[in-house]
Amino acid sequence: MSNQDLKQRFGIIGNSPLLEHAIHTARQVAPTDITVLITGESGTGKEVFPQIIHQLSARKHGPYIAVNCGAIPEGTIDSELFGHEKGAFTGAHESRKGYFEVVSGGTIFLDEVAELPMLTQVRLLRVLESGEFIKVGSSKVLKTDVRVVAATNVNIPEAIRNGKFREDLYYRLNTVPIQIPPLRQRKEDIHLLFRKFAGDFAERYRMPSVMLQPDAQELLIEYRWPGNVRQLKNVTEQLSILEKSKNIDADTLRKYLPEESTTRLPVLVRDEQKGSEFTEREILYKVLFDMKKDLTDLKKLVLDVIGSGQQSTPITGEHAQLIDKFSREINSGVTISQPAISIQTNPAASRVQPHEEFEEELLSLQEKEKEIIRKAIEKHRGKRKSAAQELGISERTLYRKIKEYDIQ
Repeated sequence: MSNQDLKQRFGIIGNSPLLEHAIHTARQVAPTDITVLITGESGTGKEVFPQIIHQLSARKHGPYIAVNCGAIPEGTIDSELFGHEKGAFTGAHESRKGYFEVVSGGTIFLDEVAELPMLTQVRLLRVLESGEFIKVGSSKVLKTDVRVVAATNVNIPEAIRNGKFREDLYYRLNTVPIQIPPLRQRKEDIHLLFRKFAGDFAERYRMPSVMLQPDAQELLIEYRWPGNVRQLKNVTEQLSILEKSKNIDADTLRKYLPEESTTRLPVLVRDEQKGSEFTEREILYKVLFDMKKDLTDLKKLVLDVIGSGQQSTPITGEHAQLIDKFSREINSGVTISQPAISIQTNPAASRVQPHEEFEEELLSLQEKEKEIIRKAIEKHRGKRKSAAQELGISERTLYRKIKEYDIQ
């Protein structure tokens, strides 16, 4: 069966190379019993591909079930997947077969697999490796013959780093990965999908089909579509029902597209960095503050040593770590005047006098700090909460700094 035949059979619309590659991979892996992990953003249509794999496999006459792992409460997920014995828990009035037992000989689709609790992940790993599982409240080992296809919109490597997903389970699920492209990477398919949805809604609601003017078509294609195909379908339905004129221009279409998502940036920016032009400046700002604190602590340490009246005081522990840290920062390429400090073994002979550069450098750091705070406030037009978020400090700290430096 060709890609075109599959698209007609399962209602897939589009001709982009990335979509064609995903369909081709599903065709190749379907005749085997290999576990497949389907990844992609929410709304891209991941749920279609397990059906393709099942229908093209030797298990097509066996049962097929789709399980949304994120929709099942954590307390009952093990019972749903693996079954339970009578009296295993409160409310278990009779024994029950789980999905893995019911679907033996067929295919089970675990949607949002990254939402599984850690203990359930251990049970799933055993099923994948040996086909064995144990019902809740039982000690009897059962066998199942199930082909597992999983899907998620979560970045699993990041979830592994955060301790929310087992690495061994990831590699066991990810035997063959299929990546479903987001709609913004299928620009040539966007207008095709719009016309298909518009025709379907016109037929359903018995009304003329909406059409897009050239400027609206351009806006439709350039929009980022964070909700992907699902969002495009919803927008098309809203236009079909709410707009009296069926000839849609860009201004009309724009009313149905959230403004915060109309950016044409090639990649999404993390929330904490969105709209920031102070990224490098913020880093410099924090480095300067840390060095200022270290200099102050070092100065205090030396003065404490002098005030103690000891003739030869070894510097150990936290004091040695502080000096070592300061030395590393100096050697790493940060240009700053190191305070030349002379310690005499005879405290009566001379007092320790920091060079004037020490005080001058502190003043210089304070001026830089003041300038960065002032520019952040100007950028956000006096909105101190936004400025504080930009600088990575609390509002309380920002208010104190404004008062300290008399910033208007």
